[in-house]
Amino acid sequence: MKVRTAAAKLLADLLRQQGSLASLLPDYQSRVPERDAPLLQELTYGTCRWYPRLNAYLGQLLDKPLKPKDGDIQALLLLGLYQQLYTRIPDHAAIGATVESTRELKKPWAKGLVNGVLRRFQREQEALDTALADDDRFTTAHPDWLLKRLRHHWPEQTDAIIAANNGHPPLTLRVNPAYAAREDYLAQLRDQDIEASLTPFSPVGITLQTPCQVTALPGFEIGGVSVQDEAAQFSAELLELRPGQRVLDACSAPGGKTGHILETEPGLSEVVALDSDARRLGRVQENLDRLRKQATLRCGDAGQPDHWWDGTAFDRILLDAPCSATGIIRRQPDIKVLRSAADIDRLSALQGRLLSALWSTLKPGGVLVYATCSILPEENTRVVEAFVRQHPDAQCETLEVDWGLEQPCGRQLLPRDNGHDGFYYARLHKIGKKNDRV
Repeated sequence: MKVRTAAAKLLADLLRQQGSLASLLPDYQSRVPERDAPLLQELTYGTCRWYPRLNAYLGQLLDKPLKPKDGDIQALLLLGLYQQLYTRIPDHAAIGATVESTRELKKPWAKGLVNGVLRRFQREQEALDTALADDDRFTTAHPDWLLKRLRHHWPEQTDAIIAANNGHPPLTLRVNPAYAAREDYLAQLRDQDIEASLTPFSPVGITLQTPCQVTALPGFEIGGVSVQDEAAQFSAELLELRPGQRVLDACSAPGGKTGHILETEPGLSEVVALDSDARRLGRVQENLDRLRKQATLRCGDAGQPDHWWDGTAFDRILLDAPCSATGIIRRQPDIKVLRSAADIDRLSALQGRLLSALWSTLKPGGVLVYATCSILPEENTRVVEAFVRQHPDAQCETLEVDWGLEQPCGRQLLPRDNGHDGFYYARLHKIGKKNDRV
């Protein structure tokens, strides 16, 4: 399959809410020549990143909307606009190859339409920019529902959040202390002409100046270093791990935090990595194998402990809850296509259910760290506040840290351009009879 045809089909699936970039891309990459796999990723991720803006252009360029059955042609038009605006592909080559894909999509009738729309854009871009100057979707490249919430919750930070969301994410590493001190690892990178810097908040983080293939990193294959955003690296520290503890990593896939927990405290009695998706648990095992670490893997719904819990309480629980992922849009730009305002209420209800269910598996005196990669209070502090009101034995602790913004419960990190992702953390102490911490 030609790369633009594959990109159009993938994006059409997204527009029909039939998958995500992460789930669809590997299959479509297997259908194109190997040399085109990186271009397929660039075209699909880039079109999603700028989707609200590209779709606003398309609304001006089409005389009437396309029929639902022609979602692949809509996707092809979006791809054509993206190439002209954001890639180095010469316009004539981008237009020609995009038009040619109408044949492979078996819609030759669309050849004239695609050619006409893309060439009209060439001629009229300046006038279109003027016509759309007051359209917030166009100027911010964000959907209306999300933009309204950002302006409501983070009025002073909205512009910075938008800029970070529309950018490309940095590649940040977590150095295994058993392999090397991060200052020593930084020197190893420089010896290989890989420019990098220490993260400002995480004591084990390093950010590369330019992303590279992870297999080129010294020590990667033997577990000396892992890819993990700086914001995600705070979970192990917040758990206050000590030897002999039994730890649950709920919703653990793909296993980055499980590995970090095991690296932070090698003397734990057991780490249970739980996930509801058996296939994703396979990713957890692969990551643990590379790190040369062991954990107990269990497949089950965190909200139904009776199906997987053995009755032995945990000293520590990490709940990295399913969320809107609005703090990592630059890593998952299809959020701009897939998410809607209705998702937030559904997700917050799920998060509350998971918290309540897992609380019963925590020892009195134990600690549960609640985390999301969302920047919306409806999924974060409000979920935790409601939980604490409903559970007299739950105490939300003040986090004495130098990162994030203090919330009624926990702390909120917002995405930073060339810095950490958006993330939320709260630490809950389960009050025992003597108020002791285990």
